[in-house]
Amino acid sequence: MEHYVTLLKGWTVAYGIKIIAALAIFIIGKWVSKWLTAVLRKMMRRSKVDETLVSFLGSLTYVGLMTFVIIAAVGELGIQTTSFVAIIGAAGLAVGLAFQGSLSNLASGVLLVIFKPFKLGDFVEGGGVMGVVEEIGIFTTVLKTPDNKKIIVPNSKITGGNIVNYSAEDKRRVDLVVGVSYEDNLDKVRRVLQDIIAADNRILEDPAPTIGVAELADSSVNFAVRPWVKTADYWDVFFALNETIKKRFDAEGISIPYPQQDVHLHKSV
Repeated sequence: MEHYVTLLKGWTVAYGIKIIAALAIFIIGKWVSKWLTAVLRKMMRRSKVDETLVSFLGSLTYVGLMTFVIIAAVGELGIQTTSFVAIIGAAGLAVGLAFQGSLSNLASGVLLVIFKPFKLGDFVEGGGVMGVVEEIGIFTTVLKTPDNKKIIVPNSKITGGNIVNYSAEDKRRVDLVVGVSYEDNLDKVRRVLQDIIAADNRILEDPAPTIGVAELADSSVNFAVRPWVKTADYWDVFFALNETIKKRFDAEGISIPYPQQDVHLHKSV
């Protein structure tokens, strides 16, 4: 009996110290994990990172740190952790392969939030579609088209190609091509176009508008008309200029030609 008591005391001393050490590693590791996670979240909020991304990366960081803490605590008890690490690695690989597309969208979402090629309310083109940005999520971006349709685009589709942000700058150039007949007086056409542009107070003086002959085409002399406007006025000015140019040309007797073909019929003998 005394032998068993001595054996129990020895076992208690030996494993008691390991259990205390394991608990200490777990408690201290948990505190350090929370502290590091809080520091990371604070840094991201200071950098004005999206709150959704802050929450997601914070949770992911905490889970990763606690995994290492638990493995270290279990190892302190004398349990071989090599198999645990292998299982965790295999599980991570399996999950990564299963969610390859989702992880790609996640990585793209992180890039969109960090580099900010556009923000909410911008009119953009990306992933083969265009619209106003309504939501930038971790996995998808939501756009609203001009005809009021909602398009949900995977983030990897957006970052995988060109992104055109039409709202990034406060000024945009309206590019018009106006064709006139070869019989029309080009100086008169230029004066009429200048008058039209000068009459619209939405058109900016700086940068100065450009009016010039861009092409001697098959059926017309094509003028490039390129005024600058505020981005918010782009479409209003675009539509107004097209209508005004047509009306003024009609009033001034300036013709806008359209493609024509002469067909010659030969009578066979």
